[in-house]
Amino acid sequence: MSNIFIGTIPALMTPCTAERKPDFDALVRKGKELIEIGMSAVVYCGSMGDWPLLTEAERQEGVARLVAAGVPTIVGTGAVNSREAVAHAAHAAKVGAHGLMVIPRVLSRGASPAAQEAHFSAILAAAPNLPAVIYNSPYYGFATRAELFFKLRRQYPNLVGFKEFGGAADMRYAAEHITSQDDSVILMAGVDTQVVHGFVNCGATGAITGIGNALPREVLQLVELSRQAAKGDAVARRRAWELSEALNVLSSFDEGTDLVLYYKHLMVLNGDQEYRLHFNESDALSDAQRHYAETQYRLFRQWYANWSAAA
Repeated sequence: MSNIFIGTIPALMTPCTAERKPDFDALVRKGKELIEIGMSAVVYCGSMGDWPLLTEAERQEGVARLVAAGVPTIVGTGAVNSREAVAHAAHAAKVGAHGLMVIPRVLSRGASPAAQEAHFSAILAAAPNLPAVIYNSPYYGFATRAELFFKLRRQYPNLVGFKEFGGAADMRYAAEHITSQDDSVILMAGVDTQVVHGFVNCGATGAITGIGNALPREVLQLVELSRQAAKGDAVARRRAWELSEALNVLSSFDEGTDLVLYYKHLMVLNGDQEYRLHFNESDALSDAQRHYAETQYRLFRQWYANWSAAA
């Protein structure tokens, strides 16, 4: 089983048509563009893809279109009902997707370890040949700990690791108590503010990124510097922290409720007008939020130009 969970992987957003329906042509164009720039794969549909706002058919069409276009695709399995999550996993396997991001059960019995074990098991069993990571996030209300992870892994060898979105302490827990038990278990840095920490201190092998949609080359450089820093390169470590700090405000949008609104706006600033709309008309940044994002984006780009020239 090949491991797709390496390198830098943007979590794709879903562009909208004027009728506020998914624009699958634009989705595929962006997926192909990011792979050509140097991303190793894409994720669709995670939180960044607005999975709760799409129908089951829309989500599966997006997956099928990306795979058919030759884009290495990891499929998010978020769903309120475990049966729907299983259907997304089975569909991913059927159309030839490359991996699964297994999202915990939400709302109904979401805090129950027994319910989560059954939920994870059903998804992993539905696509036994697809490598899968469990998506740990405080926003989903359940943290998978070492005992449950290895219980699942003994039964489902396609469970290869974690995407950790819980911040620095949670990433360290995963490294200290899970990935350090088994060298074949991988850790993905799942929050943009923790990429350097994930690679240098926690042994991450890749990053799933939100800001990388808008700043792909800069995030690829951050990941490469972090990789070198994890091997002991002192210059790379200093430069990785400098770049991470300069990106910090833009990266921190990844941790908030309005992450999709912010990152779509940054895409529009780049000229990608297909990201101007959201599925709900009322979903919009305030004027103050837009002004703040634009100011911080200009500041970063000016800093990055000077920093790169001085290297």
